[in-house]
Amino acid sequence: MNKTYVDRLQYRQQDIPEYFRFYFKHNKKKAIAFDIDLFRDLKEPRLRIAIVTETWAPEINGVALSLLQLCKGLQSKGHKILLIRPKQKKSCLEFQPNKECLVNGQSIPKYPEMKFGWPQYLKVSQAIEAFSPDVVHIVTEGPLGFTALHAAKSRGIPVSSGFHSQFQEFSRFFDLAFLVKPIQKYLKWFHNATQLTCVPSRDTELALREFGVTCPLTIVGRGIDTQRFSSQRYSAKLRQQWGADEDTTVLLYVGRLSSEKEINVLIDAFSELRNSTQRKVKLVLVGDGPDRARLEKMQGADHIIFMGSLSGIQLAEAYASANVFVFASQVETFGNVVLEAMASGLAIIAYDYACAQLHAKHQQTGWLCPIGNIKQLTQHILEIPDNATLRSMGQQAMHDVQTIGWQQPVQQFEQALYRVKQDSKLLT
Repeated sequence: MNKTYVDRLQYRQQDIPEYFRFYFKHNKKKAIAFDIDLFRDLKEPRLRIAIVTETWAPEINGVALSLLQLCKGLQSKGHKILLIRPKQKKSCLEFQPNKECLVNGQSIPKYPEMKFGWPQYLKVSQAIEAFSPDVVHIVTEGPLGFTALHAAKSRGIPVSSGFHSQFQEFSRFFDLAFLVKPIQKYLKWFHNATQLTCVPSRDTELALREFGVTCPLTIVGRGIDTQRFSSQRYSAKLRQQWGADEDTTVLLYVGRLSSEKEINVLIDAFSELRNSTQRKVKLVLVGDGPDRARLEKMQGADHIIFMGSLSGIQLAEAYASANVFVFASQVETFGNVVLEAMASGLAIIAYDYACAQLHAKHQQTGWLCPIGNIKQLTQHILEIPDNATLRSMGQQAMHDVQTIGWQQPVQQFEQALYRVKQDSKLLT
């Protein structure tokens, strides 16, 4: 029987040599992936994003580390990123932006590890013009952010912003109460000059509304790397270094050693705990900062272990080797350390707001009290149960955060940027 023209063009799979079959199969997968990417580009074109920040990894703070994860996530989705930031002594090895604009930096008084970016308008303006971004996202409201705002506005480029630090709250810890209203006024003007502001929590959203921010606000949450932070990082060697045996209850704080973190509340509570119980207890402070010298001179500080700044595996081991996480800060917009502690299998003692409010459960995975209620926070520390109970609560905490990755925050951020671009088109 004669084959038709179509039949002659079609090969049965068994008639094709193995190496050809592999080639066709491999390239069919590539073609399908290309079609999916093409369809996504037609629906939601990939963005060119200029990100402006005065803090960046490997600096150790929640804003820098969260921004790193968001940038990695955006880039993995095919978006192009121009990073505008101050120069650093150390480089970030985990992420390489598509383009970079580095400005000079000025250390912040009392915070030498943190910098303001110089307002180098010409350099920033030229970098933005050359990159031609769809949107400029400003993470920090300092001189560099102010410069980028004007550079973008002058070119008609839509601008979004992030709110991550309650500067107006910091002032009360540095005898600068007279600056609260001017700072609030500036922050109000800055964010209202943008098309949209990203906030990490509902509490922060409400705080911004209270002092007059009227621009659209959207929540971009925070994630956690549960591979890095886990109870599996427990280190018997580290506990031995702390002088803690199996029966010792180790209280842990992680964060900057500065006045606004109210670490003195933790030290006072720990000293009272030591004087009121026969059980073996330790307080470990991980971090560094301008308040360290003062804290080391406090009564009872000779029984406290100051570890200095830790990162990577060393930080993960510190979390996993403790028994309970204590946190007295009232100035957090989110508080990544709470999430890291929970992922590491620790029960939490903190105020009922920001990250703790979102993820911790009172008397199940920790103890929460109304913000500002130092007496109740102290009481929770004085009533810390035995290690077996803490271990059980910590395991529940770890279980509760296992599904909290960075995929959703990246998607939230991506959608916020799409919204800014789309809303800008509607206005023109």
